[in-house]
Amino acid sequence: MSVSNVIKSVQDIMRQDAGVDGDAQRISQLVWMIFLKVFDAKEEEWELEDDYKAVIPEELKWRNWASDDEGITGDELLDFINNKLFKELKEMELGADSDAKAFLVKAVFEDSYNYMKSGALIRQVVNKLNEIDFTASEDRHLFNDIYENILKDLQSAGNSGEFYTPRPVTQFIIDILEPKLGEKVADFACGTGGFLTCAIEHLKKQQKNVDDIKVLGETIIGVEKKPLPHLLATTNLILHDIDVPNIAHDNSLTKDIRDLKESDYVDVIAMNPPFGGVEEDSVLINFPNNFQTKETADLFMTLMMYRLSDKGRAGVVLPDGFLFGEGVKTKIKEKLLSEFNLHTIVRMPNGVFAPYTGINTNLLFFEKGEPTKEVWFFEHPLPQGYKNYTKTKPIKLEEFDLEKKWWNNREENEYAWKISVEEIKNRNYNLDFKNPNKEEEDLGDPKMLLEKYHEAKIEVEKLQDALIEELRKILEV
Repeated sequence: MSVSNVIKSVQDIMRQDAGVDGDAQRISQLVWMIFLKVFDAKEEEWELEDDYKAVIPEELKWRNWASDDEGITGDELLDFINNKLFKELKEMELGADSDAKAFLVKAVFEDSYNYMKSGALIRQVVNKLNEIDFTASEDRHLFNDIYENILKDLQSAGNSGEFYTPRPVTQFIIDILEPKLGEKVADFACGTGGFLTCAIEHLKKQQKNVDDIKVLGETIIGVEKKPLPHLLATTNLILHDIDVPNIAHDNSLTKDIRDLKESDYVDVIAMNPPFGGVEEDSVLINFPNNFQTKETADLFMTLMMYRLSDKGRAGVVLPDGFLFGEGVKTKIKEKLLSEFNLHTIVRMPNGVFAPYTGINTNLLFFEKGEPTKEVWFFEHPLPQGYKNYTKTKPIKLEEFDLEKKWWNNREENEYAWKISVEEIKNRNYNLDFKNPNKEEEDLGDPKMLLEKYHEAKIEVEKLQDALIEELRKILEV
């Protein structure tokens, strides 16, 4: 059975269980199981090293309770999971000398729950997952694609800007930022890890020896405050060969940005911060007075500017509201343009994040070190024949070839134009500039259009009357 069919079967089995309520719990249940199976596959690799000491107790390893299709089931399996597996992994006693992998396992299970109530159905799920071999490169490659779909399923119920960032968008931003091996790459609201995994795959191409692999693992940095996305991101990075993912289960905004240490600065930031959210008053005091706001995206934008190293660069997804917003947004944009080079804004068309939200978004690229002199805008066009993107017609990576071809040889054209910083300042830092090279669609004379509307309305009313008459006759018969 294919990997995609295995995952579909697992989800179908879970729907039969009385304890699992909705997509979020179903995915949470699935992911802790996948984490254990993936970690067991990784431990088999680590055990080939002479000095490796097992992190998970022998009895709790996937291979010893789950891998045998005829193994424990029913109430015995349910009791084992609830009262032994979860209990012991949540309560692991760790000290300063404990393996970092042990801290990872404990952190994962402290935030995980077994929602299923039927041991027999758990056994069915486990047996299905055993059809995926995470030590086989082909299965792992296929599962990475399936994992993307799992994340999409989770995000379909998102709110406050918490939705799945399409892979073409994350990939394009990483391609433009071009992180180098040894640079610190961060996402301070990493969600399920999309930007980080794109960065990992980009950096893997630069690896030359074993030490490079260690460097890669130490320089990919994520922070996520919600338990389920944190677990998803952690598992996601393990699947991309990061043995101990550096993803903190925390809120990046709770750190006072006036007390940053040298180790807090990063070279590359790629983010789609949650927007539309509201932060508590206790969070605001971590920011200077002129940047204090409850709007989550604005706080993250401020955080990014403070956390970038001297020659750092960033790519961020932000809604239209940031471009034209006033108040604190104006102060943020003033700092951005005076201390950073906001060199490019890619204006995205409607439906990029369909069906999760219809909010129009933009990709902002900026670098620390010198002020902005001019901002280039690029209006990303919809494919021929599209009115907007949809769930069945999503954005594709190759569409960004247009921007990539233009990027290093910039000139104004039907998609691109530039605005001087003086003009932006004159508009009180309003960055909402429309494409001046785009011909506005001629909708015709307003009076003629109004007449046609009234004519069409009369015709519709005649049809309605005729339909009602036909229905009346049918009812009389």
